[in-house]
Amino acid sequence: MPLVNTKEMFEKAYEGGYAIGAFNCNNMEIVQAITEAAKECNSPVILQVSAGARKYAKPIYLKKLVEAAVKDTNIPIALHLDHGADFEICKECIDSGFTSVMIDASSKSFEENIALTRKVVEYAHAHVPYVTVEAELGTLAGIEDDVNVAHGSESYTRPEDVEEFVRRTGCDSLAIAIGTSHGAYKFKPEQCTVDPKTGVLIPPPLRFDILEEISKRLPGFPIVLHGSSSVNQEYVKIINNNGGSLKDAVGVPEEQLRKAARSSVCKINIDSDLRLAMTAGIREHLNKHPDHFDPRQYIGDGRNYVKEVVKHKILNVLGSNDKI
Repeated sequence: MPLVNTKEMFEKAYEGGYAIGAFNCNNMEIVQAITEAAKECNSPVILQVSAGARKYAKPIYLKKLVEAAVKDTNIPIALHLDHGADFEICKECIDSGFTSVMIDASSKSFEENIALTRKVVEYAHAHVPYVTVEAELGTLAGIEDDVNVAHGSESYTRPEDVEEFVRRTGCDSLAIAIGTSHGAYKFKPEQCTVDPKTGVLIPPPLRFDILEEISKRLPGFPIVLHGSSSVNQEYVKIINNNGGSLKDAVGVPEEQLRKAARSSVCKINIDSDLRLAMTAGIREHLNKHPDHFDPRQYIGDGRNYVKEVVKHKILNVLGSNDKI
């Protein structure tokens, strides 16, 4: 099965009340963990490549790793550019075989966002085969590779803008801002309440009122949530118990993401949860086996935890299992 774009994936997800997991990948072990988990769950999947991943692993290596995963698993896989900064990067990825790209012009004015998004859409849709385009309205706080927006500078998506934006750009899906955030520190402690029994921070709820209004204005149109890692506290605990220092790391509650997946949200981005799982596995292994120096041993444990996370997300959050 060749790489696919996201068009059919999202049509099925919208009708079926589930979402496709868009997992960021940076190396071979992460690609293996994601795609092996998806195959075992009989789930389609999106592999995302960010600017940071392109710098770290080089685009050609990532592309070949994904091609190997396609042959190895024979499941529907889309290769997606995450947070494309400009037309040139999007064009380069389209020309090199990506089946989906995101142009992130959310930091620009409304008109500039439309103009740049439209330019990417025209190029992507003219390509053979057709490449799908994700755009963004509104800005998320937090840090993810080259994306860095200070808390307090984020802005929710304005529902009254979405119809005009989609009509004028022709984009295939739209990332919106309803309270998610990039990174492992999605919310400042003062934004949260504290569970009196456990002392765990409880983040503020997502703005489902905004999502519902956007869904009414764009019936049948796929919505995307960025910054949607849940920051599993078990992995945070493993990291901290094995020499790490993650204080007040908190993410989006999974029940809220599942609620979003049952609505018009067809793509949910997950990156930090994979990083935490990989780090937890490596730290735990090295702490238990200080005599080990073979990377296959400790990275292998990290890969196992990443696979565990992806299977959990597919089965219990996204609902995309058995959808092939």
